[in-house]
Amino acid sequence: MTQDELKQAVARAAIEYVPAGEIIGVGTGSTANFFIDELGKIKGRVKGAVASSEATAARLKSHGIPVLDLNEVESMSVYIDGADEINPQGDMIKGGGAALTREKIVASVADRFVCIADGSKLVDVLGAFPLPVEVIPMAQAAVARKLKTFGGEPRLRVKDGKPVITDNGCMIIDLVGLKIAKPAELEAQINNIPGVVTVGLFAQRGADIALLGTAEGVKKLSF
Repeated sequence: MTQDELKQAVARAAIEYVPAGEIIGVGTGSTANFFIDELGKIKGRVKGAVASSEATAARLKSHGIPVLDLNEVESMSVYIDGADEINPQGDMIKGGGAALTREKIVASVADRFVCIADGSKLVDVLGAFPLPVEVIPMAQAAVARKLKTFGGEPRLRVKDGKPVITDNGCMIIDLVGLKIAKPAELEAQINNIPGVVTVGLFAQRGADIALLGTAEGVKKLSF
């Protein structure tokens, strides 16, 4: 199976976790896009969705799914999103699509986080995927110097010769070359650096369930 076929398989499997008549949280990225497409087939089942990015909001609306502002929502039963890496404890690296801050905010309101990914994203130790850190623009250089102390190499994320700007008007520094033995501890340490909006470690609030696409079918892990 191709990687896209594996993503489609977990997207279809995730529909089982969509409660009828409720509002759900929806993530950002290629796997989340497959899920949105599946959700569009049953859009009458949900009251609406909270999007973790402008891109996700646009895709939801294109399927006729109502998009709600998080400020209008007191609670959600489930948040469904992908991951760049996930370990056997349900800790994740997210932010490859530069939506880490809004993803973390929306996930924090949901009762349950369902991670959907192809099986290659399951790793024993996080860190092979560069760790994204969203930063206030004026603090980019100062934060980069602080991040060096953790042992990795900070790199400003650039596309087409220009810094990537998030939906929040911030920049992304990718910390390359880490082996993250204590994800929750590192998450707290990086979040405490002045100028950091958030780090793409989802460990203090990790996944509750992971649906992983493999050649043998969708594998479910509970944490």
